[in-house]
Amino acid sequence: MSSDIVIRAENLGKKYIIGHQSDQERYTALRDVIGRNIRNLARSARDMVRGRQLVVGDEVEEFWALRDVNFEIKRGDVVGIIGRNGAGKSTLLKILSRITEPSSGRVEIRGRVASLLEVGTGFHPELTGRENIYLNGAILGMTRAEIKRKFDEIVDFAGVEKFLDTPVKRYSSGMYVRLAFAVAAHLEPEILVVDEVLAVGDAEFQKKCLGKMKDVTEHGRTVLFVSHNMGAINLLCSRAILFKDGHKELDADTHQCVNAYLSSSSRSLERGRVVVNKTNSDVVSSVRFELLDAKGNALNAIETFGEVRLRLVFESTRSIRDGGVVFFIYLQDGQLLSKLSTRPESFVPMRIAQGRNVVECKIKSFCVSAGYCVIGVGITIPGHEWLFNEPCLAKVDVVETDVFNSGNPPRQDRYPVPMVHEWVLKYD
Repeated sequence: MSSDIVIRAENLGKKYIIGHQSDQERYTALRDVIGRNIRNLARSARDMVRGRQLVVGDEVEEFWALRDVNFEIKRGDVVGIIGRNGAGKSTLLKILSRITEPSSGRVEIRGRVASLLEVGTGFHPELTGRENIYLNGAILGMTRAEIKRKFDEIVDFAGVEKFLDTPVKRYSSGMYVRLAFAVAAHLEPEILVVDEVLAVGDAEFQKKCLGKMKDVTEHGRTVLFVSHNMGAINLLCSRAILFKDGHKELDADTHQCVNAYLSSSSRSLERGRVVVNKTNSDVVSSVRFELLDAKGNALNAIETFGEVRLRLVFESTRSIRDGGVVFFIYLQDGQLLSKLSTRPESFVPMRIAQGRNVVECKIKSFCVSAGYCVIGVGITIPGHEWLFNEPCLAKVDVVETDVFNSGNPPRQDRYPVPMVHEWVLKYD
């Protein structure tokens, strides 16, 4: 391997065996149940003897999370790993972090690797914040001398000095993840692997996280960064790799990859709506996005400077006292144009009701030039977790109109653009 190449993947693949429960008729004879259980037991025994993965289910299927992936990363590269949910991004990072082994191919890594995959892994709820800093730092590979040297900096970054000697089980969810990220962010490896950790904490802390990551990239370290935040990818990364269905779709400069991702991954509007009948969330079971005009009529395209409504209808399996909805608006080159969130609108948190929820964002003037834009949707417990996060939910055509008779189309010289808007929440 060349001296300036620190990661090389050759024909990399990862296969999982997944089980399915066969459809059963309403009435099943006892002999059928006994026979099926004996077959499953025999199969499990065979797999155990051969050292294979044990799978629960009547039928088994091979699923390739990654297949025939090849790439090289040089020392000092900052590479974004992008793709839809289930594309294989996190599986790749787990292989590079030595959490799981590949099923085929090989990876060569040169240098010390640190991973920010699951923020807070290794924290013990009964220990204080001070004790957990040392414990988590040791788990992440820091020496005691390193932790001691950076201790004050970690505490200051997390902003939990007042509660340092309090057991973390009494921390709020925001304090917990702030402290966890602060420990992980102060690692000093040659290679840093990061998986969607910039979504922790409130808006102010997320800016600190982004600033810290930018500082890491400017110190010549190699960084692999997975995120659904295309603005962060554009800001931090000079190169990106786009994954689709476990395969490497594109390896190019960041703007080219982001543009390809947004244009190929987003769904076109049908009668002014996009429907997601099944999600990966345990809380949000279905989502419907609707694009409406000022009178509530469905739109398949937006006029520049036009008034529009972004309506989100979703089903929740439980009520949540402190929730939030975010709309992300991206230009066709991948730049984040605007982020519209329910959270800054009021000090009173948004309530998510069990059952059907309807959220509308009324935009007074849609300041986007002709072409198309991509609208992403997030449903969240702010500072804690994403209940639903789809950055490329809908692709919307934008038709030019000159409402001011100026003869000039609108311009986007600065990002992000503040759009005048208001929120309407409805509950059944």
